[in-house]
Amino acid sequence: MGIGMDSRSRGNALVGRYVFTIVTTRNFMRLRRTVTLGIAIPVAIAALLLARVHARALQQDQSAKKFSQVPTIEEYQPKSTLVTKEHKVERAKFPFIDIHSHHWNPTAEEVDRLVREMDTINLRVMVNLSGGTGEQLRQTVATMKGRHPDRFVVFANLSYDDINTPGYGKRAAARLEQDVKKSGAQGLKIFKNFGMDLKYANGERVHVDDPEFDPVWDKCAELGIPVLIHIAEPSPFFDPWDYHNERWLELKQFPGLARPPEKYPPFETLMTERNHLFAKHPKTNFIAAHLAFHGNDLERLGKTLDSLPNMYVDIAAVLAELGRQPYSAHDFLVKYQDRVLMGKDIYDVNEYKWYFRALETRDEYFEYYRPRHAFWRIYGFQVPDEVLKKVYYQNALKLVPGVDAKAFPD
Repeated sequence: MGIGMDSRSRGNALVGRYVFTIVTTRNFMRLRRTVTLGIAIPVAIAALLLARVHARALQQDQSAKKFSQVPTIEEYQPKSTLVTKEHKVERAKFPFIDIHSHHWNPTAEEVDRLVREMDTINLRVMVNLSGGTGEQLRQTVATMKGRHPDRFVVFANLSYDDINTPGYGKRAAARLEQDVKKSGAQGLKIFKNFGMDLKYANGERVHVDDPEFDPVWDKCAELGIPVLIHIAEPSPFFDPWDYHNERWLELKQFPGLARPPEKYPPFETLMTERNHLFAKHPKTNFIAAHLAFHGNDLERLGKTLDSLPNMYVDIAAVLAELGRQPYSAHDFLVKYQDRVLMGKDIYDVNEYKWYFRALETRDEYFEYYRPRHAFWRIYGFQVPDEVLKKVYYQNALKLVPGVDAKAFPD
């Protein structure tokens, strides 16, 4: 009996120890899992936070490196926070004549497209300065004026092919007469190579006031046609190309525009020759392109106009000069309202609106359409309607023969 009871007791004890072991093991495993989770979760959170802090620090470090570098002129494009009234003018207030445009050998389709675009902005007459001479001129006139006789004017150009043969000036004048009387040219355009790049066979530069060309200018007076002449380039192109040159960006993008002294005459030499040419031929009307490259010095331009009554100017591609001095520009245009003509130069129908906005409104501090011409913003210099009409069309009607005045207001 005792032995049996002892066996059962031992059996119970063994079972008890086994159960206890199982329960204890399970509790330990639960505890270990609990402890593990209790440790793992904070560690994971800490790791996540550290990763975010590291990523943010890396991002800040990259940003710091980025903004610690000096941006180029092209990269630095600050957005203005100025809040002011805007008057965006999509169409000119009055019909206008663009005295300065270039279209080499246009096709009929291109001409038709031009007219459609011209209608959208109130551009009544476009002057194509790139007509050429001889057969090229005849074809251009036929293509442009043959399809739209009242919408285009074509200027002739000189050929220098025989410049080294004696008697060039008289032959050039005779060719010009034919270009006007037989081919329909209504003016003469002189390109920028005249006075700078054009040379005789012996290497001598053709001066702007070279007497060889006197017969040409006299012929223009006889025929009653104007000479739109491009002499020199903006004065900064003749200056050292350094970080003090305000046309640095344009010279960077187009290095060939630079006029270093070892290759070109000084700016002032060209101005002197030009003024002498105009003075020598008082019966010939000269339109100096691009405000005669005195848009940065309107007082000087005014004095030049005062001394040369046969000199006129266009505002092609120099709006940035006028727009940065709105008070002076306004006063200049009012004073010399009979001597300034509307012009654009490089044709883009979407860019004329900057001219309209500058001439017709007093808007402030708005972007110019071609950054290489100006890294500054411009201002409107609104002129009175009587001045606007002269700039837009009346002065051109006075100078260019054969334009239908009935297409314009009185």
